[in-house]
Amino acid sequence: STTDPDARLYRKADGHPSRLCYMGHVLMENRNGLAVDATLTHATGTAEREAALSMLDRRPRSHRITLGADKAYDVTEFVGDLRQRQVTPHIIVQGTVSSTGAVRKTAIDGRTTRHAGYTISQRIRKRIEEIFGWVKKPGGLTKTKLRGRPKVEAVFTFAIIACNLVRIPRLLAMQPT
Repeated sequence: STTDPDARLYRKADGHPSRLCYMGHVLMENRNGLAVDATLTHATGTAEREAALSMLDRRPRSHRITLGADKAYDVTEFVGDLRQRQVTPHIIVQGTVSSTGAVRKTAIDGRTTRHAGYTISQRIRKRIEEIFGWVKKPGGLTKTKLRGRPKVEAVFTFAIIACNLVRIPRLLAMQPT
């Protein structure tokens, strides 16, 4: 791009136009739906998985944790990387049927899907969309007015922090006294 050399062309899905953009990634804790980490990357086909691993590596932990994600994360290499890090992958099973009628192979097996925690994780996982919705509309990042990845990342991180600050009073009000 002549206007922003850091931005990359990215198409969200088939039938959608390619646009110059960055990809924002958020790591959310399930209990309260607060963002615990955020990062901005170049738009690539593997950026989501790479960002998830780097955010997990930055998190201190003393016990096994779970990671809920959508079907784009159902990749054998990524699931293997999670298990190597002692993270249980609560990822939606990619059950797409090809034009030949074959069901796409999944990296998630019965070890994970048989537990009640998997079902709960899939239900709560959708809260992440609330964060992204807030960042786009009230946070003002539907269309960024800045150029360069460092500046856009700073505004993205600030918007994630603001989203948390807006949610915290409601969470405190819900706690029993």
